[in-house]
Amino acid sequence: QVQLVETGGGLVQAGESLRLSCAASGRLFSIYFMGWYRQVPGKEREQVATIRIGSDSTNYADSVKGRFTISRDSVKNMLFLQMNRLKPEDTAVYYCNVVEYGPNQYWGQGTQVTVSA
Repeated sequence: QVQLVETGGGLVQAGESLRLSCAASGRLFSIYFMGWYRQVPGKEREQVATIRIGSDSTNYADSVKGRFTISRDSVKNMLFLQMNRLKPEDTAVYYCNVVEYGPNQYWGQGTQVTVSA
């Protein structure tokens, strides 16, 4: 089992920045993929950014390219999402996700990000 706890959400104005953090604990040795997703009411959860363990190769949704940066701290078992130049359309609940060999995937409880115009 893997436990994920997201922090860092909040209310900001358009153009400002936020940094989301995800603390991972539990059985971590089998994880090979980590990512951030977001969801707004009435819509499907969408992938925002992902990072592959080992190569640290990253992938971003077109809507956030150039503004968001995903990174991780393997020593502290943390995943981050630096969000710059935020827009009202970035408003959503943001979820941390990890995938382990099996495959199994785990989700955090989510953190609300609200961007006012």
